[in-house]
Amino acid sequence: MILIRDVFQLKFGAAREAVALWREGLDFLRRGGLAKDVRLLTDLAGPYYTLVLESTYDDLSTFDREMREAMTDEWRAWYQRFVPLVQSGHREVFNIVGSDVPPLPRAQARERRTAGADAVRLD
Repeated sequence: MILIRDVFQLKFGAAREAVALWREGLDFLRRGGLAKDVRLLTDLAGPYYTLVLESTYDDLSTFDREMREAMTDEWRAWYQRFVPLVQSGHREVFNIVGSDVPPLPRAQARERRTAGADAVRLD
């Protein structure tokens, strides 16, 4: 399983319009059977006006196939409306190696020390 993150640095003040455009774009991609597992994220902290499209695929060949299937005339017309809102962007590709991450041993020890009404703070 892979995770793709398309990260866009938007022009100042363009976030609202960019989010609305992506919602529109995802609607017609989903009507075509694409963009099944997608999240749209905006910055809460960090570089201002950041928009991230995060999606998962079984493998790189599935991602590549869906990218080619998405390149319709409707997509190209939509993309021409989105491009003027973007200052820069990049793509990140990750292997998903697990979804259950155990807590760090130090955090577990701290939880045990502070559990219960009679816990004594040791740090």
